[in-house]
Amino acid sequence: VQLQASGGGLVQAGGSLRLSCTASGRIFSINAMGWHRQAPGKQRELVASATSGGSTNYADSVKGRFTISRDYVKKTVHLQMNSLKPEDTAVYYCNADLAESRSLRYSRYWGQGTLVTVSS
Repeated sequence: VQLQASGGGLVQAGGSLRLSCTASGRIFSINAMGWHRQAPGKQRELVASATSGGSTNYADSVKGRFTISRDYVKKTVHLQMNSLKPEDTAVYYCNADLAESRSLRYSRYWGQGTLVTVSS
């Protein structure tokens, strides 16, 4: 199983970026997909997640600015980030809680991380 993330980069404060992450490989079922981030010197934190049932969850710091969405056919999760702030600067990691077989034993898989830098 692989999670391939893309879309990071450098943007000015107030700007927008869209991150994408696609899962591939031996996948039977995907439950939640989401994004975490880790800023220098800080712990990794949840940014947003979306379940297979359509429920979403956001960190308070990004509510109203970020939107998570999923393409279930393409096994892809997107994170639209608007009104970016310097404090959003971090490495963003996508994750997927998925089962590789009918046993439905779910495990969390992580993407490689993509750097988002917001300049002031």
